[in-house]
This record gives sequence, C-alpha cells and structure tokens, in this order.
Amino acid sequence: MLIDEVRISIKAGNGGNGLVHFYSDKSRPRGGPDGGDAGKGGDVYFVAVDDISKLNQFRNAKKFEAQNGFNGGQNQCTGHAGEDLIFEVPVGTLVSYDNGTQVELLNKGDKVLIAKGGTGGHGNWYYRSSTNQSPQEAQKGYKTDYKNLYLQLKLIAQVGLIGLPNAGKSTLLNEVTNANAKIANYQFTTLEPNLGVMKNGKIIADIPGLIEGASLGKGLGIKFLKHVERTNLLVHCIAADSKDLKKDYEIIRNELSTYSSALAAKPEIIVITKTDLVEKLPKFKHDLEVSILDDNSIKKLNDLISSKLS
Repeated sequence: MLIDEVRISIKAGNGGNGLVHFYSDKSRPRGGPDGGDAGKGGDVYFVAVDDISKLNQFRNAKKFEAQNGFNGGQNQCTGHAGEDLIFEVPVGTLVSYDNGTQVELLNKGDKVLIAKGGTGGHGNWYYRSSTNQSPQEAQKGYKTDYKNLYLQLKLIAQVGLIGLPNAGKSTLLNEVTNANAKIANYQFTTLEPNLGVMKNGKIIADIPGLIEGASLGKGLGIKFLKHVERTNLLVHCIAADSKDLKKDYEIIRNELSTYSSALAAKPEIIVITKTDLVEKLPKFKHDLEVSILDDNSIKKLNDLISSKLS
C-alpha cells in the first residue's frame, strides 16, 4: 500500500564537546594545553527520487537521529564530524514543520537540508593566549532538538485521469503509456495512483476512483484529490455503459469544486470510454469517444492531450 502522508520526528546530531587536556611527557612534565576541538553533528537531508513508494520507509519507524559529533582529542586532535542522515523521498514531497515553514522537492535530484547538525565545542588549545597560558575551559557542543515533520506526497504529473470507479481509467492509462496498471471490474481497483509516461514525455496519473462525498471524506475521501492539484490538464473519463452519463460527470465535478476552486478551474477533456460496450451513446456533450479496440481513437486522445499541453 502506498504511503503518501506521514508524520515523523528527526534530529540532527549534537556537536561534540571540546577537551581540556595538557601535554605531558618525561621531558615536558608541565606541557601546555593541547585539548582539541570537537566535530559537528551530522545533518539531515532529503533527496528527491523518481519512486512514489519511498515514504513507505516511514511506515513503522517514526523517530530518526543523525550521528553526534565526536569529542575533541589530545594533541590538538579535532573530533570527527557525525555522519549525515540522508533520506530519499519521492519527487513531489511537501515537507511541513511545526512552525509553518514548508519545503517542496519538485525535481529529481533536489537535495534539501532539513536539519543542521550542532557545532562542535572548542578545546582548551583554542583558548590559549599570552595572558592565559593554561586555560582550564573547553566548550560543550551545541545540542539539537527534535523537529516534527509532516510529509505529504503530491504527485508531479502533467495529466490527471479522473472519474468514477470503473470509468476505464486504468485501462486507458495502459493504452496511452507504458504503464501496467491493475484492472478489474469492481470499485476501488486502484488503491494508489498509477503513473505512466506518454510518447511525448508527459507524465499521466491514474487517480483512484472518486465517489460522491469524497471531498468530505467518504470512500477514499480526499486522500487522492490532492494528487491532481499539480496537474495541468484533467482527462475526465465517463463509461459509455453508465446509466446516467450526466450524473456521473456532475458527481466528480462537484467533488472537485468542493475540494478546491483552483482544481475545478483546470482545463479538462471529457472522454467517453468503453464505447465498444454500447450500440448508441446517449446525448451528452463530450470531447472524444474512445475504445481500447479502436487504435485510432487512442491516437486521437494522445494527439488531443498533446495539443492541450503545448
């Protein structure tokens, strides 16, 4: 099952402590200060990758800590920095902090510093001077706090396939892209978004079937409505064998407008699917009729999508 929103706590590493130490050997029993500085704590980074399942790594574990910096050593040795903690997250991940700050990873390879490690403290070697030749002080490393994060995946797709369950979206996705979406004749076949890439390189997402009341939490609720927020074009699929095409259309349009007026205002192509299952279509205003048995209709759909995105 796809995890597309999760709450986690992360903590950058603490800085190590500086050392108070004085050099001593047989020839110099009262040597000078040589306590080294400490290393900084490890940072926490997120890196965007093309894998929408990456938030699944947070299904069970919820708390994460980067490595602390190492303490300063003798002979002016600086402690090693703590190892950074790097998580791969899906492209399209929105990171929200408790204080309202948000960071988005919109492109593959984006690397964002999520939490900075604490600085290491100075050892007594650092504090030596002509007036303080035997400093007894050393600095403690900076201690970091936990940060509570809310991670939310919003798919980056130019085209969103929307419609009621069994409207033929998964089948259509398989036809116009190289996807291999699961297909069956029952509600909520698609329990997570499927992505495919068209020949023109545009990404198209099959959004799980919506039902009346979805924007208020019914059925799969608004869980997947957010995945069409970033699309540039909606392809609204309506099954030709529906008992009421107009009603099917209005149900989805109402859910879109209830959820977001901006979403409802996006350009839309109305496509009647499964036309091979009926002899005659009822009167209903639409842009295109398609059937997986008619290659020409699939080509027309590809061309129409491309023209709308150009």
